[in-house]
Amino acid sequence: MSQTNMTLPIVSGGVSCRDDISLKKHTHKAQQRYMDPDTGQCTELVVQAKKPASGTNQVRITDQTRRIPKLVVSLFRPKTCSMMDVLVFILLWPFRFFICSIHLLFWPIDGLPKGGMGGGVNVTEYPPYLMYYWGHLWAARSQKEHSTFDQGGEHLKRAPSRPLSVVNSLAGLLRRRKREDEPSPTALGITSTLESTAHNFYPRRLVILRDGVWEVCDDHDKIARYRYFAVSYRQSDILESGRGEEEEFIASIRSAASQCEMKAYWLDLECMGNTDEDKHLVVYQLADIYRGAEFTLVALPQTDDPGNAQGRESWRNWSDRVWTLPEIMLSKGLRYMVGPKGPVTIITLRELANFAYGHDSEEAAVVNACGGIGCLYQLEHLTLLKAVIWGRGKSSQDPEKAPPKAQSRQPKGIDNLAYEATKVYALMAFFERRVIPFPPESDLQALARLSMINDEYRIAERMLSMLPDKIPAKSCWYADDDQYKAQFWDIEPEVQVAGVTDKGALVLDGCRAASIRWKDFPEVSVQTTQSGLRQLVGKVAVFGIPSFYAFAAHWIPWLFSKFPGGTGNVGEACIGSLCATISYPAAVITVALFGWATLFLILGPFMIAYSISGRIVFTQPFLVGVKGAIKIEEASHYLYRAWLLRPRLIYTTSGSVLAQHCAGEGDIREGKKTYDEVKEMKDVYTLVDTSTGTLYYFTAERPPTVCLYTGREGGLGRFVLCSENCTANELHKETVLRMPSQIHRSMRSCGWLAIGGVEE
Repeated sequence: MSQTNMTLPIVSGGVSCRDDISLKKHTHKAQQRYMDPDTGQCTELVVQAKKPASGTNQVRITDQTRRIPKLVVSLFRPKTCSMMDVLVFILLWPFRFFICSIHLLFWPIDGLPKGGMGGGVNVTEYPPYLMYYWGHLWAARSQKEHSTFDQGGEHLKRAPSRPLSVVNSLAGLLRRRKREDEPSPTALGITSTLESTAHNFYPRRLVILRDGVWEVCDDHDKIARYRYFAVSYRQSDILESGRGEEEEFIASIRSAASQCEMKAYWLDLECMGNTDEDKHLVVYQLADIYRGAEFTLVALPQTDDPGNAQGRESWRNWSDRVWTLPEIMLSKGLRYMVGPKGPVTIITLRELANFAYGHDSEEAAVVNACGGIGCLYQLEHLTLLKAVIWGRGKSSQDPEKAPPKAQSRQPKGIDNLAYEATKVYALMAFFERRVIPFPPESDLQALARLSMINDEYRIAERMLSMLPDKIPAKSCWYADDDQYKAQFWDIEPEVQVAGVTDKGALVLDGCRAASIRWKDFPEVSVQTTQSGLRQLVGKVAVFGIPSFYAFAAHWIPWLFSKFPGGTGNVGEACIGSLCATISYPAAVITVALFGWATLFLILGPFMIAYSISGRIVFTQPFLVGVKGAIKIEEASHYLYRAWLLRPRLIYTTSGSVLAQHCAGEGDIREGKKTYDEVKEMKDVYTLVDTSTGTLYYFTAERPPTVCLYTGREGGLGRFVLCSENCTANELHKETVLRMPSQIHRSMRSCGWLAIGGVEE
């Protein structure tokens, strides 16, 4: 990515967003922004960087630690142990001592570090993320929740008006079919949505042989009396020239039915219907059609060597279809036929997998692992099926062959259905509950709906917690793989998807979130070991020096007693006719006070140093980010410049993709110092967690401003780091870190959050 995109320079023009948590409309420049946890307003993001780029939102690294404790620490510790820093430390010591004493005299309150001297920490939470998703849902998990998909009020610009009537008609058809297939009333207290309709027992249409004539029948009572078989084929191989070949193919299927002594069959060319509503309903019920068939007949084109089924290219072409896996794996039995006059041969599922996919292919392994399972309810099997189906059907037309001739009639067959989410509809055949096909929706919107209705698998929630090799620009929650080598079933989600937006973003419920600080290192409150003496010494240094000087100055007017004339006694002083005598008691008190004040002023830096020398036992939680890579020594310097005994910071052992473990280098589990390896990497960032004292390196396209706790895996929590898109009211996943699970208890719960991040 270019430097221009990374550093986000200020550009002309403006965009609108909801400025604060009150959702007031606001216009600002097109730049990366974030919700400020201190003000609750949408604010321009300022990023501290190791090497700030000019003309961008990057600034040099700074901290908010109070000046006097920093000066005191600089009197006792050089910045580093290098020869140059030690020499500077020696030469500047007198000057720093003088500056520290002056500060103690004129601004003593600055000498008290935040939460120090044995005190407690008032703030035990990370800075919260205050914004929430306030938009409408395109599809919702709950029937009670309003959504444009369920209400028929779809208003996407890319969606034509016709599919709305399709969805509404499908709803009526499903209700009617549900009444026909399930005559018994539903148990009290149990509800059933359209998308969770139980599996149907019979197809809506069958081709039946009656009185020597084959006819398409849609009478439910007649269909229920016939056993049938289903046909699977690749349309571009069987039907190439049009109507004539279609009739010849239908005749060959009827001939095969006679061979098998079957009086009914299901073929998409005859049984799908002519309306869009009928076709979408067939896709919805496709799993039931093949599950209810006595067997599935695989029809292959004629070849020069019909006897060698294993070596034919037609098997490979047929297996490349999206619908092949659900057709064969949900069937009770399998048979195949080569050419219009070929014999019907019985074949097992594993033999078919070897013919179609090869012995060592991923598809054959999936078939061998999942074959024979009537209902694939296990997440591992569904994951394997998804991986295989996602690699199928890149094109229903063979690129080596010429496209079929144009036909005036409407194309038939399941291979000709124009679905953007075809792969999801093929995958849903293996789920207990399915979704209504909706042509304009994307594959990720369909996958989100399928995940919501089959909540026991929580597929979308698990994907959210994974870190793929490349995070999608749109629907960034989607993941096919994980850079941490975890599988879907390894992740235990801690959030729930409440719905999906019209742009494909997931709307999450139950999130715990924290804001990431980028502008500087904050002044961190700490809790040290209890010591009354340290507290007393520190308070004497802070309050005693100015107090003694103030009392001493208060006694100065009492040193002289004024009277007219003079007596000539020792101790008198006259100016004209006015004389005064020195009060020795007052002089003694004044000198003593000035002496004590001066002594405390000299000892002040040492007293402050003693007061801040306690061991830190607890630190206020902060997530601090830096553009570029910094060492743990630098991070400790900026965070704990006000403390002589600093807490131990470590590199993460396995919390980042860039982390490495110090294997065999001591008995303490800690991460390996990888600074030299990552410092020159492009788009690298540093994140410091003060709660656990851990430093993480990661790469991202943009600096993330929000940390979300989404799940657990491998003994650690999965934390998704997101940037904010205030104009779309969405978050965009930038990376995923593995952090200690207990820190989520210091994160505040928040409302609904949308993770999609469509780049406008």
